[in-house]
Amino acid sequence: MDFHAGLRAELVGAGAAVVGFACVEDIATGDIAHLGRAISIGVVKNLNERTVSLLVALEKRAAGRLREGGYRYLCIPPDSDRTNGTFISRLYPLITHKMAATLSGLGWIGRNGLLINPVYGPRLSFATVLTDAPLATGTPVTGSMCGECTLCMEFCPSHAITGNDWSQGVAYAELVKTKKCASWKKGARATSGKPNCGLCINICPYGRNDTAPFKN
Repeated sequence: MDFHAGLRAELVGAGAAVVGFACVEDIATGDIAHLGRAISIGVVKNLNERTVSLLVALEKRAAGRLREGGYRYLCIPPDSDRTNGTFISRLYPLITHKMAATLSGLGWIGRNGLLINPVYGPRLSFATVLTDAPLATGTPVTGSMCGECTLCMEFCPSHAITGNDWSQGVAYAELVKTKKCASWKKGARATSGKPNCGLCINICPYGRNDTAPFKN
């Protein structure tokens, strides 16, 4: 088994639901210009700390395999495990987890602004590892596959989803009005104590009937 296949097999065996490899040579600039590949790691969401801890563990496992192979790497933490003011924090807007996932062919950005995987839908959380390892890369997804479906927009209680289609280069603000979403969730939290809404995830038909076991 070659390095590429072995790394994927190891990560899946350790709990990853999906693993993709992307070319980010056109995005990685400055101090990270030498890291032209991205490893996109996704696990099925579970509303507890286990999701974050599993993603971090998978990143460390990937880093260990890369280090053994003599390759350089840089781990970008999961969105819910960010630390501002660090070198890594400067990369958040430059190479997002969604960007790495779409470039690796794992899915597209839905009208709800979330990464939609054909099997798991929007029910994945991601982490990314940048590296100089010469990994074979997937075919980038450059456009939406939501078709005529507008369920997330119709059921959004905050009316934050614009209904626009995503394509590579479309700004997130054109898909979701984040202030409207945040404002509604803040008000809902005051009455229900729940931190998030999640309707745009639950209503998405992609992955809703998925019988694949939770990986975390």
